[in-house]
Amino acid sequence: MANDSWRDAAPTRRDTIKYGGAALGGGLLAGCTDNVGYSGADTEGKYSVTMAPVGSVEFEEAPERVVHYFPDYGDMAVALGHGDSILSMGLPSRYHTTHYEELNGVSVDAESLTRLSDNGIDRELFYELDGDLHLIDPEWLINNSAFKLEESDIEEVGNTVAPFIGNTIFRRTDEWHDYRYYTLYEAFEKVAKIYQEQERFTQLKQFHDDVLADVQADLPSADDRPNALLTFAAANEPEAFYPYRVSDQGTNKKQFRDLGITDALADTGIEGLSTTERGQIDYETMLEVDPDSILIRGHENKSRAEFEDTVLAFMKDHETASELTAVQNDMVFRGGPIYSGPLHHLFLLERYATGYFPEAYSGELFDREELAAIVTGEE
Repeated sequence: MANDSWRDAAPTRRDTIKYGGAALGGGLLAGCTDNVGYSGADTEGKYSVTMAPVGSVEFEEAPERVVHYFPDYGDMAVALGHGDSILSMGLPSRYHTTHYEELNGVSVDAESLTRLSDNGIDRELFYELDGDLHLIDPEWLINNSAFKLEESDIEEVGNTVAPFIGNTIFRRTDEWHDYRYYTLYEAFEKVAKIYQEQERFTQLKQFHDDVLADVQADLPSADDRPNALLTFAAANEPEAFYPYRVSDQGTNKKQFRDLGITDALADTGIEGLSTTERGQIDYETMLEVDPDSILIRGHENKSRAEFEDTVLAFMKDHETASELTAVQNDMVFRGGPIYSGPLHHLFLLERYATGYFPEAYSGELFDREELAAIVTGEE
């Protein structure tokens, strides 16, 4: 773990406008604090949000220009009615936004977002973006060698541009992440406090809880739920796959956990993709596992029909892949996005419920108009 000097950074140049500092004192070491997370507004209107690994960040008002890396946090901002605050994404191509098209009045200008990661991340880009806040886990930036950022870079940007706050939540397989993780809705609640949208968060969480309860009430028995091999392979004719672990508690597997889909790699010794683990598996290894279903990421820009006509068609004609039970039973699906936020999760829950259990679920499983009304503030 990198040392914690950047967490005790001096007040930023925006202090007189919005912030009281990137951290509020001692004891705010990674994994050592989360506290209440929100102190409420004082007589001057200030409020603080506390989130590992940074600690507490003090605000005078909600940020209007926010630098993002993770699309899951971008989806949170859109859900709270602040999509226009998003300045950037690490890889905009991984910010999938078609689900907003089903929500009247909900949109984001994804084409205008600055790409942060391009053969590394240039520190000067943070100055050019000139955000009010960096809603990015700084340890993610420091511990990914591909970004070519040092702790001193993060400290300088935090001192002279704006503070960092955020937590890498999409997976839980990185060795360096030895501080607290958050569930999707725990992280979402933090973001709601940053934007001062607690009431809208409460409505969205209740909507999620109601939808999830309705779906889970009709789930088949545990014995009738298949296992899944979750992988990444973006090619239309894939021969090698990066494995993920469905059993991982990361937020991008939430929809699978919600539906009781189990991990085909349990007890196989095969690890999940992480910053340090970049191993691949082939069809021979898959055949040894012979999962009930296969989920392949990297195809979110395809429809189900387009996926079947390319990836699945190739697998059916492949000498080894065609022997897989999942291929023979047409139980090969797009694997979903790498980073999914609260709105996206609802659509993914519906996709996999109807795909895995068509005898129990069909059509739309939640009210788009009601959800859109909450997001746009019309509810």
